[in-house]
Amino acid sequence: MSKFMGLLGKKMGMTRIFSETGTAIPVTVIEAGPCVVLQKKTLAKEGYNAIQVGFGAKKEQRLNKPEKGHAKAAGKGGFYHIKEFRVADPDAYELGQEISMTEIFNVGELVDVRARSKGRGFQGVVKRHGFKGGRATHGSMFHRRPGAIGCSAWPSRVIKGKKMPGQMGDQFVTKKNCTIVDIRPEQNVLVVKGGVPGAKEGLVQIYKKS
Repeated sequence: MSKFMGLLGKKMGMTRIFSETGTAIPVTVIEAGPCVVLQKKTLAKEGYNAIQVGFGAKKEQRLNKPEKGHAKAAGKGGFYHIKEFRVADPDAYELGQEISMTEIFNVGELVDVRARSKGRGFQGVVKRHGFKGGRATHGSMFHRRPGAIGCSAWPSRVIKGKKMPGQMGDQFVTKKNCTIVDIRPEQNVLVVKGGVPGAKEGLVQIYKKS
């Protein structure tokens, strides 16, 4: 079979486990797969080799006609999440085939976890960029302000990329080199060391290190 490098999952939350020496290890529990192959992309037709997989079963009455038609060939119903993963040989997979985490990951391996971070709304420079802020004394009027932002005579404008207040979070973040601490195939659960981006029940993409 062609080497498959990724899987979709759902962040269940954080907890801790204890090592044999009694050390507490913070971990994130992820429901990883199984993912169903919905479509195959080939170099001859689409210009690249990949397979499209679905995760998170969706009730038939919640599917619209395009979704039903797209999932019909696989015969596994509809899915809430659909994602493409590059593979060397798409013909090594069959439509409707289920891909489980035990086919890809092993305990002790390093993985990259990608997810959309929590949205924090519009924030100031202290929270968004970690600015120190001004004096806290009475009447200073410079407690959490950014300070001067532009130039004077030249170039008389605010330089692009200036750290300023604005929208914080709600963007894709990749946590690299997460160690797989435990795998529980009967529950489709992957346990990785440390935290991963996103909120509980959020979609995560797990990539095997090549």
